[in-house]
Amino acid sequence: MRIERHFALPDVGEGLTEAEIVSWRVKPGDTVAVNDVVVEIETAKSLVELPSPYAGEVAALLVEAGATVPVGTPLLLVASEVAEPVEGPAGVPAPGAVELAGEAAGEPVLVGYGTSSAPARRRRRPAAASAPALPAPSTVGRAPAAAVPAATVPAVTAAAGTAHTDHVPAGPPLAKPPVRRLARDLGVDLRAVTPTGPGGTVTREDVEQASAASLAPPLGAASAAPLAAATGAEADEQRIPVRGVRRSTAEAMVRSAFTAPHVTVFQTVDVTLTMELLDRLKARPELSDVRVTPLVLVARALLLAIRRNPAINATWDDPAQEIVVKRRVNLGIAAATPRGLLVPNVKNADAMALPELARALQDLTTKAREGRMQPADMQGGTITITNVGVFGIDTGTPILNPGEAAILALGAIRWMPWVVGSGDDRRIEPRRVVELAVSFDHRMVDGELGARFLADVAAVLADPDVALVWS
Repeated sequence: MRIERHFALPDVGEGLTEAEIVSWRVKPGDTVAVNDVVVEIETAKSLVELPSPYAGEVAALLVEAGATVPVGTPLLLVASEVAEPVEGPAGVPAPGAVELAGEAAGEPVLVGYGTSSAPARRRRRPAAASAPALPAPSTVGRAPAAAVPAATVPAVTAAAGTAHTDHVPAGPPLAKPPVRRLARDLGVDLRAVTPTGPGGTVTREDVEQASAASLAPPLGAASAAPLAAATGAEADEQRIPVRGVRRSTAEAMVRSAFTAPHVTVFQTVDVTLTMELLDRLKARPELSDVRVTPLVLVARALLLAIRRNPAINATWDDPAQEIVVKRRVNLGIAAATPRGLLVPNVKNADAMALPELARALQDLTTKAREGRMQPADMQGGTITITNVGVFGIDTGTPILNPGEAAILALGAIRWMPWVVGSGDDRRIEPRRVVELAVSFDHRMVDGELGARFLADVAAVLADPDVALVWS
């Protein structure tokens, strides 16, 4: 028996309600196996590749690339041959005849989602009607026993986000991920771009030309591109839709700024000895396969300071009106990406030796900038470092990552005149100096704890030998 099963957009994170379809990895007629990646989506937190929960032939793509759809929306149909179910009394399938999720049905578990804990049940067949209704969202890994033909399922348009029953195109515009990201940043609809690359591929130049052309007064109907160009007095304006990661970041920062009472303390530190240590570490064979940066040593200093001031690694439980001190440190690193600010975290960073921590930080920042971050990478953070020094900035007053008690800002490390020595031996020398800033939630962290924590971070960076005493 041939059945067609819907793969609906799952909730790939905690509380996510919608996602944008970035690109399809399959087209109608392709054969897929369980866990084959079929679509790339952008959520409010990251880019995510979704694997197919079913094996079979792709019967139809139900959502166009570029559309933003809610969780539960059917994305595609997968047709496959299955054994005819054995009917029990009153038309109820006999035990073992109903399709189950994951291993319960002998089907491979879907990578990243596991098996469904809900009992399998047979879906009622929809009654005949003049206009077919959209089927109820299916649970990932559990297929409905009665499928709706592909032609009856409305597709979703990217321009308006409304349902229609037009013919679903054979496939999305062909473009590499960097070109798709450029198109999203410039607000260019790839479907409206004339491709000039090999095999009908949209190139970077195609997108840039389309963006430039959009600045001219539009002819005929308004363009469906999300970035609109105006005429007359508004010709110099550029409107960028706030969605996905940028919208999530904006909402989180507003929530944090107006919920947690922020206090920031600063300290200027001579880190000459730490930078000399960094040069020696780069030559060690244990670190030959990883890029050792000042951020690694600052992270190590922060972890040692947390050991001496554990109450800084905490969160606020508002319903219970309790301060929850975390026993493990999930160290967040703020990373600027083309899609906005991401704060992935290294799980259990406090248990890592320096080489392991360096590799974890390198892998995390690389994944963030390449758009390969998963929602789990950004959940559960307990404290954050933001490295504004890479932009040549000396310091700032960072806003807390929501739910965390403190965030450390690392400024640019500069050569500066510095007073060294003591007594009659005081003199001015060129030294490597950095400005540190710690913002903290004054509900959980008082001035003494915040200042003591920052002083401990500075002490390790000023004299790395302190780390041996505190370890």
